[in-house]
Amino acid sequence: MAAPQANPSTPVLSQAPKLPLNLGARDFGERKYEYYAWMRESAPVCPARVSLLRMQVVSRYEDCVALVKDPRFVRNRTTAMGGKRFPIPMPKSVAMLAQSMIQEDDPEHRRLRGLVNQAFKPAAIGRLETQIEELVDGLLDGLEGRSTVDLMEHYALPIPVRVIQGLLGIGDEDMPRFRDALKSLTKGFSGFRIMRTMFLDLPRSVRFVREVIAHKRENPGDDILTGLIAAEEEGDSLSEDELVSMCFLLVVAGYETTSHLITNGALTLLQHPDSLSRLRREPESMGRAVEEILRYRGPVQGAKFGYAREDVTWHGVEIKKGTAMFPAYGAANHDPEVFDHPEVFDIDRDPNHHLGFGHGMHFCLGAQLARLETRIALRDLIERYPKIRLAVPENELKLQQMVGWHRYEALPVRLA
Repeated sequence: MAAPQANPSTPVLSQAPKLPLNLGARDFGERKYEYYAWMRESAPVCPARVSLLRMQVVSRYEDCVALVKDPRFVRNRTTAMGGKRFPIPMPKSVAMLAQSMIQEDDPEHRRLRGLVNQAFKPAAIGRLETQIEELVDGLLDGLEGRSTVDLMEHYALPIPVRVIQGLLGIGDEDMPRFRDALKSLTKGFSGFRIMRTMFLDLPRSVRFVREVIAHKRENPGDDILTGLIAAEEEGDSLSEDELVSMCFLLVVAGYETTSHLITNGALTLLQHPDSLSRLRREPESMGRAVEEILRYRGPVQGAKFGYAREDVTWHGVEIKKGTAMFPAYGAANHDPEVFDHPEVFDIDRDPNHHLGFGHGMHFCLGAQLARLETRIALRDLIERYPKIRLAVPENELKLQQMVGWHRYEALPVRLA
């Protein structure tokens, strides 16, 4: 059995950074694991900002777990502070996104999750395995004869897009409109596009999703959207607006997380050739490898904010009522108090209680589906193309500047 591969020691910050930390700065994004190490050691409750938004960040594993379980903190800021949820008028389509299940607290969160859980039972996810294998095989066939490809664009992205298309029962004829909706949801909230997204693209996407729901009511199928429409628990059901919001959540969570998990996974394996060789010999070990990828370089670096419902003191830091708290899961997943040699990529790591899909009542509902897609995608990729390698020097790969994420703009590879 090959020994775990160690990376060069993670550099440490030469001096304490200026506070509050700017989480949106390029330096933080590119050196986040160095900052995480400093935060865990020197500032377990660390003041930070994103533009004008101020927050406190917790970076130790036990603190991240405690935060998301602590009833003194809630996802819905209105619950903590009172008043209106939106201090200024918001388009209804934007309000739907902000009022999704992941932004709610109990009992509303429990009601919504209880209804949705019925459509995500293990048997329903298990039935997708053959479909995903066929989809992956088809995509790999399409790469035949191409020496260099962007693995993200031509492989990692199409997999969850097609899976979500099937989950929602969207026909091929509607894929152009579905792709437009994907684009507005995942790329429309930055820069100068945000106003167009809020007042034009999102309302158009809402109309499209309502049409899909109406069609599905008349033509139920063996898909999760049909299950969501039919979901019923103690006489309750999802309203029309809740269905639309849930479809948006499926798209954003299922598409974004999974595509970047596949990309990060492929890059991590290319960076660790001994582990890559072993997985070619032992494809049955890919499940454990995916768990270690989630810990080591997971795309999701934190959860939604928790807002203090009262004044709290944590590690000697006074946290005022209404303060936004950010659990930095990426830092927690490298906490040496929990993980032996956390900077080592070890596909035999056991136990591996990472926070790659969150923790507590907001644990990712689609975790099993993302695991399934990633396991099949990576397993079949390295089997079909045993000589795959990066097409550019590693230092030329560019991280996207997205707060709370670790994701790349592209992953150019040579297949043969």
